[in-house]
Amino acid sequence: MVIFANDPNRTSWLHVDSDSDFPIQNIPFGVFLTPDDVITIGTRIGDTAIDLAALHQLGYFDDIALTDDIFLQDTLNDFIADGRKTWRAVRNKVAEIFDNNNTVLKTQTKHKDTVLYSLDEIEMQLPVLVGDYTDFYASREHATNVGTMFRGKDNALMPNWLHLPVGYHGRSSSIIPSDIPVRRPKGQTLPPGNESPVFGPSKAIDFELEMAFITTDANDLGEAISINEAEDYIFGLVLFNDWSARDIQRWEYVPLGPFLGKNFASSISPWIVTLDALEPFRVYSPKQEPKPLEYLQYEGKKSFDIHLEAIIKPEGANETVVSKSNFKYMYWNMAQQLTHHTVNGCPVRSGDMMGSGTISGPTPDSYGSMLELSWKGEQPVQLNDGTERKFINDNDTVILRGYCKNESLRIGFGEVKSKLLAAL
Repeated sequence: MVIFANDPNRTSWLHVDSDSDFPIQNIPFGVFLTPDDVITIGTRIGDTAIDLAALHQLGYFDDIALTDDIFLQDTLNDFIADGRKTWRAVRNKVAEIFDNNNTVLKTQTKHKDTVLYSLDEIEMQLPVLVGDYTDFYASREHATNVGTMFRGKDNALMPNWLHLPVGYHGRSSSIIPSDIPVRRPKGQTLPPGNESPVFGPSKAIDFELEMAFITTDANDLGEAISINEAEDYIFGLVLFNDWSARDIQRWEYVPLGPFLGKNFASSISPWIVTLDALEPFRVYSPKQEPKPLEYLQYEGKKSFDIHLEAIIKPEGANETVVSKSNFKYMYWNMAQQLTHHTVNGCPVRSGDMMGSGTISGPTPDSYGSMLELSWKGEQPVQLNDGTERKFINDNDTVILRGYCKNESLRIGFGEVKSKLLAAL
């Protein structure tokens, strides 16, 4: 099916600012609460939210084979499970309905009153029920930086790192949407010079600049997904702040890896941008040496040129951009991650989420965590208000933003924003 929604020359009769992340070529998917306290599935053009359930009930999707309740859900899981053919058909239809040359809905005042909302009228929800969550460790620059800090430059990468996408299975219960505050966690740490651990609030809360992809139903138990078909099962991407308590993590992670240092919260942006919408921004992944095993080998452009920013905003102060990175730096791409995830027959379901791992670039200003930016706290980061940070302070707000841009088009993700509150 041709992706008509991606036509860069298309404009909308809805107002869209020139620097908007959400032109008519984006058409992301999300879930929101209406002013009538109804949860619905929707999309967004400019600063206008669109109720897809209302559009469906009014007959605007009659030429697409959709169940009556496909948009009357409190998550996107069922819609995602319908597969790529349905996603493309709906995006194409939304682009047609809101095209500047289409006056059908544009002239129906009562229909517009039912379908359209300003952003300040709605409350965004978690877009999917995340059944399983996996976090990868797929940025070579990040893995090298962290390995250098704790094992030295000569042993920065573990022997397996260049041969497979390293990852771990996380938890889904504390994945939260943007604007939900995060409480500083408590746990065991081993302060410098101590021989025994202590219990108390973490003193080294960090953000991790990541993206995450959302899957559809992909395979049955025992089946594997090939590298050539992996992208067919990726619905779209979100911005992802995978909060980290570095001191708790440092004490607990041997021998089984992240636990309390990672599972207290992860924040995602509310609008899922489809892989289809990102097609114009494909780029080649970094060259992989040594060559991966055959099941991880691929051809073509499997990464995306997505500009990323991490921002710290102290309470009552202006923002400071502390990192500028890019999704294209990822050494292991999404197709390889999903292929490796299922090569042993692990089933993947609609709404499962795969985090990229911290996305760091080649220069110090592109590092994707405070651990790297302040180099274990040894080089504090200066903020615009004159203060400095080794890690995140109570009442700081961390904001991640991301967008793609070429000569004719800008597609973005909006932002994921979370305030760190003091420990209880």
